[in-house]
Amino acid sequence: MKKIFVLDTNVLLHDPQAIYAFEDNEVVIPAVVLEEIDSKKRLADELGRNARSVSRLLDGLREQGHLHEGIVLERGGVLKVELNHRSFVRVQEMFGDMSNDNRILAVALNYSLEEQEKETPRQVVIVSKDVLVRIKADVLGLEAQDYLSDQTVEASDIYSGNLTIHVHPAVIDEFYSYRFLSVKSLSIKTKLHPNEFVILRDEMGTSKSALLKVSQDGSKLEPLFLSNDPVWGITARNAQQRMALELLLNDDIPLVTLSGKAGTGKTLLALAAGLLKVEDEHKYKKLLIARPVVPMGKDIGYLPGEKDEKLRPWMQPIYDNLEYLFDTKKAGDIDKILMGLGSIQVEALTYIRGRSIPGQFIIIDEAQNLSKHEVKTIVSRVGEGSKIILMGDPEQIDHPYLDAVSNGLTYIMERFKQEGLSGHITLEKGERSRLAQLATDLL
Repeated sequence: MKKIFVLDTNVLLHDPQAIYAFEDNEVVIPAVVLEEIDSKKRLADELGRNARSVSRLLDGLREQGHLHEGIVLERGGVLKVELNHRSFVRVQEMFGDMSNDNRILAVALNYSLEEQEKETPRQVVIVSKDVLVRIKADVLGLEAQDYLSDQTVEASDIYSGNLTIHVHPAVIDEFYSYRFLSVKSLSIKTKLHPNEFVILRDEMGTSKSALLKVSQDGSKLEPLFLSNDPVWGITARNAQQRMALELLLNDDIPLVTLSGKAGTGKTLLALAAGLLKVEDEHKYKKLLIARPVVPMGKDIGYLPGEKDEKLRPWMQPIYDNLEYLFDTKKAGDIDKILMGLGSIQVEALTYIRGRSIPGQFIIIDEAQNLSKHEVKTIVSRVGEGSKIILMGDPEQIDHPYLDAVSNGLTYIMERFKQEGLSGHITLEKGERSRLAQLATDLL
């Protein structure tokens, strides 16, 4: 049975191609959604870009007929802009103020009431990325769902970059004898990805184990390239941190993604690796560190001063880690050091979009607050001889319409896990302090 999907504004602003994601069902865009999209089209950010994309898409479809009568989509289904459902009585009785959200709910409710009078009624579903809209729909007796077509993977299946396999002790002995293992020799059902880490443990229960990495072509398991020596004074404190340094210091892997909770060492490890590669080995010309300007909690509004002064509060977590690595004693010392070096640049993400960046070690912090399009824009700007690291915590998202499985960091982790040019590791154990780890676990 075909369905009627009523789309909220945030769905189209999140994915302008969303109208094509509902197969051969009817897709309804309430007229108030067009008004909301029109109010966003002049914005200079991604919302504005998506609003303009939706406008152009609908204008192209308008040439095929009248949108209020319904347009047959090339991928199946019908698109309709709804103008006539203006009875708000029931919604207004329940929720009072007729906000734009309530007007959208009224359209869905009126469709549902009309369908119930038919001999073979179609199910009406409101699609929204706003949790409260979905809750209100449930109160009205309407079916509501999140927009799921943009989800890369189920939350339980997010790629971790490492795997523990229990094997016969003879397999571990074979690895130590020959310094490699064929992937086929493991005889496991789980597919291994290039640059994935594997911990072999004795299935007999002894302490015998081995830490290996899948080769870039995915055919064999190799020992780690690096020893556990300090990197700019930083030594890996657990297996996942050692795996992270293996990826960060490997010049043959130009794309590295790191995920993990606060305090697991993502930023510190990436900065230490970047300083080693730029300042000591001179493999790259510059260390570029950027993060999106997304506030946690209430925004502090406009900030006084020049660009660097405005950015300082947003970039302070980066400076905190640099102060630790450079072991500065006084306030302001880190600014003098960075000015003297000239090869370390801290920027807001806004200022690196649109650039071509060759020969640089690029660190993108808080990448979980980026959309798929933003991540694509950034990674596609990486020039020849550059290495880019994207890191963040997919469970700690400040963007209103992203979640653990639809954000840009998870997206690039999943899409690149088959590629030999990329590597990923999820850091699990907090190393900031016992209190920080306890807070992360309990709170």
